[in-house]
Amino acid sequence: MSRNLQGVLWSMVSVALFSTTAAMAKVAVTEYHVLQILFIRQIVVFLSATPQVIRDFPNSLRTHRPGIHAIRIAGAFVALTAGIWAVAVLPLATAVTLTFAQVFFLALLAAFFLGENVGRHRIAAIGVGFLGVLVAMRPGLDGFIDPYALIPVVGALGAATAGVCIRKLSQTEDTATLLIYQSFFVGLLAGIPLIWLWQTPDMDDLLFMIALGVIATIAQWIGVQALRLGEASIIGNVQYMKLIYASAFGFFFFAEIPDAMTLLGAAIIIASSLYIFHREAVNRARE
Repeated sequence: MSRNLQGVLWSMVSVALFSTTAAMAKVAVTEYHVLQILFIRQIVVFLSATPQVIRDFPNSLRTHRPGIHAIRIAGAFVALTAGIWAVAVLPLATAVTLTFAQVFFLALLAAFFLGENVGRHRIAAIGVGFLGVLVAMRPGLDGFIDPYALIPVVGALGAATAGVCIRKLSQTEDTATLLIYQSFFVGLLAGIPLIWLWQTPDMDDLLFMIALGVIATIAQWIGVQALRLGEASIIGNVQYMKLIYASAFGFFFFAEIPDAMTLLGAAIIIASSLYIFHREAVNRARE
């Protein structure tokens, strides 16, 4: 199995976990500020990376690319904040649909800054996948003319920026190093305003937000591994699988049965992803 195919499989798991945290965040944000949810989440990420950082200290904190780290942290802060904010002010379906703009941003940034060969086959697969999203979600005009719709789009740009930086950094630095920098500085950016915004949660809510942080942490570790193995433009295409996971969650936990258009869109998305697998297998055979 090629590195790209391994990366795609890891990314599918990561996307499933991130989809779970998005649904959990939509519940939590009804009671607590976006930055408070993000702050608790980053504490969990920080604690998960601390043991490995301590074992390799001080080498684990050394980096020759502080500028890329800074860009990545800025992108991650925008993406994480916008992601929670978007599900608070938009229907979950609309928010998720608009985040798929990340695929386009990621392919574009990967071509310009990583020198990845984003040829016509990958571009076609990305376009077909997004068409499948539109077919399945059937987003109404209200969802796109709402000024709040800019929030997930800006978040998608931040996520794509962070993804390209991770792809670059993951070739030379440990996952723990990547996560410790992000969790500390993103947590710091989220934590300072909490001097005025903090609302003390009860035990149930605290455990819920910690669980959200644990799932998000596992998703991040797996996501970094995916980008370490596969090219960013290929890994980005897996984001479309969020629709599949969302449909499964709706069916098993909320007794929601997907209609014909949703199933058609899902089929198009799956076909797009399978085409990426096929092209990668063809390219591998030629090497």
